[in-house]
Formats: sequence, C-alpha cells, structure tokens
Amino acid sequence: MQDKKKKFWLEKFDCFSITGKHAKKFLNGITTGNILNSENKVIKTCWLTPNGVLRSLIEINFLERNLEVIILAGNTNEIIDYFNQIIFPADDVLLSEPFLINRIQEIDESNSWRAYQPTFFKIEDKEFEIYKNKLNLLNSNDLKLWKVNQAIPSLEMEINGKNNPLELGLKDLVDFNKGCYLGQETMSKIKNVSSLKQEIRIWKSFEFNLNLEVEDKNLYMNSAKDISVGKITSFFKSDSQIKGLAMIKRKYLEEGNYFFSEIFGKIIINKSVGSIFL
Repeated sequence: MQDKKKKFWLEKFDCFSITGKHAKKFLNGITTGNILNSENKVIKTCWLTPNGVLRSLIEINFLERNLEVIILAGNTNEIIDYFNQIIFPADDVLLSEPFLINRIQEIDESNSWRAYQPTFFKIEDKEFEIYKNKLNLLNSNDLKLWKVNQAIPSLEMEINGKNNPLELGLKDLVDFNKGCYLGQETMSKIKNVSSLKQEIRIWKSFEFNLNLEVEDKNLYMNSAKDISVGKITSFFKSDSQIKGLAMIKRKYLEEGNYFFSEIFGKIIINKSVGSIFL
C-alpha cells in the first residue's frame, strides 16, 4: 500500500512512439537533452525553434523496443508533422500515430517537479485503476496551483513563440556539451554571455476586486505605470488566493518584490521552486 501522506500528480498527455535503430540519434539531433547517453529511464527535454525559442516541453520514455515521446506542453500535431518532415528516406525511424497516456508522479512543495521520475500507464491498462486508487492524488485546483508554484510552462501562455528555456528556468533540460541540435547556437550564446533579458517569476495578488475587463497584461514598477517591468503570462484564481506566472525583465528584478498590475493591483513576485537560472 502506498503512503497516503505522499501526494501525486495524475494527468493524461498526448504521446507517440518512435521505433527504429536511428530513433535515439534522431531525437538527439532535435531536442536539448542528451538522448544518446542518458542513464535515466525517462528524461525531460525541450524542442526549440532554430532561434532557441521553446516550442514544446517533452519527456522521453526509454522502452526496450521503442521510445515514447510524451508531450507535457506543446502542439502534438505540429511536433509529429515536423519530425516526419525531417526524417530522411535512409533513416531507420518510424513515428506512430498519437495516443493518450496516463502519467503519474510523486510531488512535494519544496522540490522541483523534475526531481521525481514518473510512471506511465496505457489508457487500456487494467492495472491502472488499481494503482491509482492507492494514491493521494491532487485535485484539479490544487494541481493548477502547484504547477504555478513550480512555474511549469503552458502552451499559448509561457510557450508563446517568444521565450527560451533558460528564461523559463529550464536550464537543467539543456545539455550544453552534446553535439548539434535545433537551437543550439542561440542556447550557447546566451549561456556564454549570460544574456538573459527576462526571467519567469511567480506572482501573487493582494487584491480581490479584480478589473478582469482590462486587457493590459503589463507589470509596472508602481501604480503610476510609467515603467513597464514585465508581462503577465498566466493566472489562477482560487477561493483564497490569486497567483500566476510572469516574465520579468532582469534589470528590474533587483528593484524590489512588489509591482503593479492594472488587472491584479499590487502584487508580490518570487522565484519558483522548479526554476533554475544562469
């Protein structure tokens, strides 16, 4: 029986399989992780644009006969279409159709979500229901709040065609010593000159009379709104609090922990548990 005090994250994700003797080499050339020399059964990695912008946060599950690609955040069809386009006729690589997979992971409030290895169950797996019922699973609202505290990026929010993985606190998912991969040149340049322009932060609002009709996502130094210090990317409202994620310009990170939003009023910002910066 599992320890009921431990908390678990359960969610369904899109997934597809990659088979063939060149599968690892293929993934190694288009993701930021070291697929060829990984000692873990599951690794987390990023798929970037050629300019180093994060397009998808993915996991690779190493099985005996194939690799499973789990899309934690990203557009599954876009990923599969791109992968298929760059497979050469001589490559021994074959992608499956996408399918859903159950992903379960232990979590806690003080460690990064990347500190724990997940367990996967196929949707039709009869063992899944038995296993699931033994666990203390986070409910939907608690999971959303935990993800905010971990600064886990979401598609169309933090993954918006502008932000790179280092700005999003995902430095540990980028292998700077392996060979070429998509976006490598930009990643190396940013790391070598420490030229991050912005960093992700958690924010918490002190207001409950929100002006949700306002579309101004900017964060300002104060209510005078004369200096913009960053942009809100997402928020979550519960009965007791309002929290979210924002991209803050680095030069203002030392200016204090309090900023102003036209929508959310006075806010405080903090680093997230799950973010690692240069």
